[in-house]
Amino acid sequence: MVCSVFLLAGRKRKKSTTSNYLISIDPTDLSRGGENFVGKLRSNLMGTKFTVFDNALHPDRALPDMSNARQELAAIIYETNVLGMKGPRRMIIVIPGMNKDGDRVPIRPRSENDGLLVRHQNRNMENLIELRNKTPVWNEETASHVLNFNGRVTQASIKNFQIVHNKDQDYIVMQFGRIADDAFTLDYRYPLCAVQAFAIALSSFDGKIACE
Repeated sequence: MVCSVFLLAGRKRKKSTTSNYLISIDPTDLSRGGENFVGKLRSNLMGTKFTVFDNALHPDRALPDMSNARQELAAIIYETNVLGMKGPRRMIIVIPGMNKDGDRVPIRPRSENDGLLVRHQNRNMENLIELRNKTPVWNEETASHVLNFNGRVTQASIKNFQIVHNKDQDYIVMQFGRIADDAFTLDYRYPLCAVQAFAIALSSFDGKIACE
């Protein structure tokens, strides 16, 4: 018997210059100062790059040793695909790596210049893991790009994707896809946690000026 257990909810903040989502463990409490606030997703102006934060303090308000400063949990990059608007999206996910004990390496940048997006741009990948979306295969019968979701996704959508590591294309780290007009299914596993996976899925709903 499958039990339904609530995990996370997200709310897009109004009056923000860029897209900004609050993530909470309580669907009735989606406030920034609430005790159920667990993370935040923030985009750039174009909606093509996103950063996922935990619920700790902004670096400007943190202790000098940064021990209580917020961590960056993931960076999400949407690239223009080679087929322009007609082809599937291309995604890059950058997450903190794990130490020998299996714990996530904390990434607490003092400024955006030391964040996950800039580290990836500069190819400073120490203690970081790079993931990508699995490239869909063109299906002549359906005249569309398809992925094998093993029955977990039932409707075609530009938002459907699978995330893999370059070294093992068969190990699906995360998959997300449409099952009804307003319903999607999300599967994830190590090395992702629930907040990382949920934020990645949230980012796929945001408008992307340069990619669509």
